[in-house]
Amino acid sequence: MIADLTTLVPTGQAMIWTGFAVFIRISAMMAILPAFGDQPIPARIRLVLAIMFTTVVGPAVAEDVGTPPGHSLALAKALGAEMLAGLFFGLMLRFFILALQVAGSIAAQSTSLSQIFGGSAGVDPQPAIAHVLVVAGTALAALSGLHVQAAAYMINSYQLVPFGVALTGADLADLGTREVARTFALGFTLAAPFLIASLIYNVVLGVINRAMPQLMVSFVGAPAITAGGLLLLLLTAPAMLALWMHAFSTFMMAPFETSP
Repeated sequence: MIADLTTLVPTGQAMIWTGFAVFIRISAMMAILPAFGDQPIPARIRLVLAIMFTTVVGPAVAEDVGTPPGHSLALAKALGAEMLAGLFFGLMLRFFILALQVAGSIAAQSTSLSQIFGGSAGVDPQPAIAHVLVVAGTALAALSGLHVQAAAYMINSYQLVPFGVALTGADLADLGTREVARTFALGFTLAAPFLIASLIYNVVLGVINRAMPQLMVSFVGAPAITAGGLLLLLLTAPAMLALWMHAFSTFMMAPFETSP
């Protein structure tokens, strides 16, 4: 019996090494992953989620991880590269939450709602519209199978950045700049209805002011733009979230292969 168990030692060592190596990247990614890595989630829950994702991803990438480097310095470099890769891939998904915050801030500023409940929604000061979009987008992603998409995204990350390969400064600059541009382009696209409505509102208000200088148009226009902004949010929020969810899911299925 002892001889039979001895034959299992190499297999057990390989499994432990694969699990540990995968956990380094997954835990770094889990720290900033949307929904799973949000600050309201307790650290213990995030640790358990990282272990669960490791058990799912580990068998799929065991061949990519291979055996541990023989030299301690090479091992430290490989694990450091894995941590950096995990943070990088997690940050790419976090940018989509930033796109919702950008869209909400632009919409609130355009409709004079930027100061209503601003900064009381969470740790990061943001207008109420931005908070509503972030919470709704996160909930929509979770209900649409975020855990399955996240597991596939983690497995695909080993095809984009193999185990132990460190991202160069040129790669980080190129991909990071492209994704930041995508983030602001998506945020501006989502807030486009509010920008158009604000432009029309200001043009009409200017015409009325020129036609009737004695009328205090600011007292008439301020309630109108506020009510119009809330009504426009009610009408456009489903389309905004659907467009955001499509971009988010597309990126997770094919990272860095789609245009903004």
